[in-house]
Amino acid sequence: MRILKKILLVIVVLILLVLLVAAFVDGKIKFERSVDINAPVDTVWTHVSSLAAMNTWSPWFDKDPAMKKTSEGTDGTPGARFCWESQKKEVGRGCQTIRSLNAPASIETDLKFYTPYESEAQAYVKLEPAGSGTRATWGFNSEMPYPLRIIKLFTNMEKMMEPDFTKGLQRLKEQAEHR
Repeated sequence: MRILKKILLVIVVLILLVLLVAAFVDGKIKFERSVDINAPVDTVWTHVSSLAAMNTWSPWFDKDPAMKKTSEGTDGTPGARFCWESQKKEVGRGCQTIRSLNAPASIETDLKFYTPYESEAQAYVKLEPAGSGTRATWGFNSEMPYPLRIIKLFTNMEKMMEPDFTKGLQRLKEQAEHR
């Protein structure tokens, strides 16, 4: 019985330690990548100014071509919404809603993920002239809730996100340059 109490005490102390450490981990997440595109801003804007346009270069559609997709509202305007549902864990279920557009400079969207875990993010694509072309910056801001933010100590978010963002931006570049 004494050994069981000691084991239980150790488990409780470890849980409290994890919770204490999590309290000091910043939950904010910001990730963005950029690509230079050999096309004018107005041309690139046509590829980012609506949810349907962004979905043509999105890397996540490759992960489940059979996912269920629905749209609501007038695409290319604030409030337009695109939702997806997949049986594949890495795709999950969620919705993306246009929050604001500032043609031809930026589009901001709200992302809500329901599965595989519930979370929210604010995503954006910003365009700016770069020489004779355009610099496109794609990113998002989010916040991990306490105590899950402890995961940041053991996970390299950049390494996880980099391949998908690079693939998406390369597709955007190819589409805009071959229009």
